Amino acid sequence: MDVISQFGPTLLVLAIIFGVFMTWGIGANDVANALGTSVGSGAITVRTAIIVAAVFEFAGAALAGGSVTKTIRKGIIDPAAIADRPELLVFGMLAALLAAGCWLALASFRGWPVSTTHSIVGAIVGFAVAGIGIDAVAWGKIGQIVASWVVSPVLGGLVAFGLMMSIRKLILQADKPFESAVRWAPIYLFLVGFVISLVTIFKGLKHLNIDLNGYESAAVAALIGIITALIGQRAIRRVSVNETMDQTAHLASVERVFAPMIVFTACAMAFAHGSNDVANGVGPLAAVYGLIHSGGEVTQKLAMPVWILALGGGGIVLGLVTYGYRVMRTIGTKITALTPTSGFCATVAAALTVVIASRTAMPVSTTHIAVGAVMGVGMARGIAAIDLRVIGSIFASWVVTLPAGGILAALFFFMLKGMFT
Repeated sequence: MDVISQFGPTLLVLAIIFGVFMTWGIGANDVANALGTSVGSGAITVRTAIIVAAVFEFAGAALAGGSVTKTIRKGIIDPAAIADRPELLVFGMLAALLAAGCWLALASFRGWPVSTTHSIVGAIVGFAVAGIGIDAVAWGKIGQIVASWVVSPVLGGLVAFGLMMSIRKLILQADKPFESAVRWAPIYLFLVGFVISLVTIFKGLKHLNIDLNGYESAAVAALIGIITALIGQRAIRRVSVNETMDQTAHLASVERVFAPMIVFTACAMAFAHGSNDVANGVGPLAAVYGLIHSGGEVTQKLAMPVWILALGGGGIVLGLVTYGYRVMRTIGTKITALTPTSGFCATVAAALTVVIASRTAMPVSTTHIAVGAVMGVGMARGIAAIDLRVIGSIFASWVVTLPAGGILAALFFFMLKGMFT
């Protein structure tokens, strides 16, 4: 209690710096999961991807990031174990932010698409085991999170596989693929707008005091879906094809139809990514702020300040602009060859899976979901279409991330404890 009252402002400044550093790493590394497929398919340029992500990543973090943040902030360790020594929780959260940020900086520099969720969860567990005791960790919650890491890529892959097969049957294998694409594309866009907005309304707007019942939420989501479909339809009508051309040319025109559509899916994925992954950076920051704000009282009743979510969104955008292109290449071009249709399916599948996970307040790994979705569209063409060596190296980097975050956090925890006590 004396440490917090004496060094409270200093600790809060460190928490803000480390939190921004961590969210910078999220933007530098995980942005590939949001927009790598769009860039890899050739539908949008890296510059366009950065502009899209800057707007929608920030919006997702600021408007819809509150639910998952609660899981990271208070669901992984039991704060009651250190109720009489709250400064240990402050040191631990600072150490977790710094450790995860350092690991993400190294991974981004090397171009490794690691999981920011793995990084921060591993770091929090590492400090808790080293600084408090093994019983302080809520192993039941950790088990649920680990299970979600297995389920989420499978779910993302299955959704992407299903979408790809539906496009193949309804459009690519039709007698007139281009006409079928023009007919069905608005329906796919409506689904994107409807589902993303519906889940966001259900889970992400409570702290803004926007309370809609089920029918009202469905009506608003349907309206957004219709607007999305109409805007997309206008863009699609600009694409034309010569009916006398052969089947190959018609299929190429189908890809041109899906190119503008992928901009909408990129926006949806960026929003979904921001809403889920901002928790990795600002959850520990919120815990430190709550402890200092309450004078050392370990409480869970403090509301999440909007400025913390906005700060996290700003850090994500900063990392995206400076280093995001490095990891973007791995998911967008190295796992499997992507076209606008397959990139659309992978992005939509990943977006839906991420936002549904965020709806349930489960901090899943966006990296796992995105890789699973890209593998899913690749599997639609057969396993030979996937570069298994790249998948193997990605899996290896995932395994290393957990212990790396834990070990670094333990070291930083003892360093901070020695400095302030």
